[in-house]
Amino acid sequence: MAPVALHHTERMMRVYRDITGPCLVPGGSVLAVGALDGIHRGHTALLTRVRERALAQSLLPAVISFEPLPRAYFAQAAALPRLGSVRDKLQGFATAGIRGTLLLRFNAELVAMSAEDFVQRILCARMGAKEVWVGKDFRFGHGRKGNLHLLQQLGRQWGFSAHALETHSLGTERISSSRIREALAAGDFVHAGRLLGRPFTIGGRVVRGRQLGHQLGYPTANLRLGHRVAPIGGIFAVRVHGVSLQPMPGVASLGVRPALAGKEPLLEAHLFDFDGDLYGRHLSVEFVAKLRDEENFPTLDALKHQIDHDAAEARSLLGLAAGAAGETV
Repeated sequence: MAPVALHHTERMMRVYRDITGPCLVPGGSVLAVGALDGIHRGHTALLTRVRERALAQSLLPAVISFEPLPRAYFAQAAALPRLGSVRDKLQGFATAGIRGTLLLRFNAELVAMSAEDFVQRILCARMGAKEVWVGKDFRFGHGRKGNLHLLQQLGRQWGFSAHALETHSLGTERISSSRIREALAAGDFVHAGRLLGRPFTIGGRVVRGRQLGHQLGYPTANLRLGHRVAPIGGIFAVRVHGVSLQPMPGVASLGVRPALAGKEPLLEAHLFDFDGDLYGRHLSVEFVAKLRDEENFPTLDALKHQIDHDAAEARSLLGLAAGAAGETV
């Protein structure tokens, strides 16, 4: 188990991964159950409901979620984009006031488990469920045979109540992770941010790269994606959080960098008018506007010329004065 610090409070959220073991919440819990990728407005409403119901009954607000995401597991070899990392998800739970998380390994054992066993072994025996909240389309158990109706039936048998949170919409549009991914793919970061309830960001720890950015006059903070597949790619105007009290404007590349014969997906952010060492720092990159797709260039001079243009365009979009071509920091 690992503790995750809550914002503005000394309380901690505990994270567990094993299906088997003693009851983690012997005093009883109010549970949210779901994949919960990206923690958008609908997820936030669900977590808020769980926290409020738990406080009203002196129970523990808790979550059962899954990693890898179920849709990624069933896609097998296909690499599917996601809205947030595992760290993002857990931090979202903690910020919402969740005190305990069972982050189940979504694997063959879990897929083969019947709906009845899932309720008995996990909801009840492991998490001490007294009240369970899910989305209206929630499915569980082998062959996805479990639904809200079955969950309510089993709840009467095992001593908990089950509820579905009403669908959340923005105007007439239903808020969903798939709709947010569509907005991001279309480069509509404003609309994606409305659905998320916050700007879309990708975070990570700054690692050392090949130092080619320095040679081109644009040193970058490099963030590896690991196994995560980003829902976007290309060149972007960005704001970088985690360097100072205020986000810092910049230009970023997200992808495999074909012009530099790259293979590993990487997020590289150049911060305008910044001079400092960021290695080892955890940063969060907010995407403001897409400038173009990744492309190849015949020479480094041609690449540098394009980066000069990208930087100037990003400065303009972010409301900054023009910088010198090939600026160094």
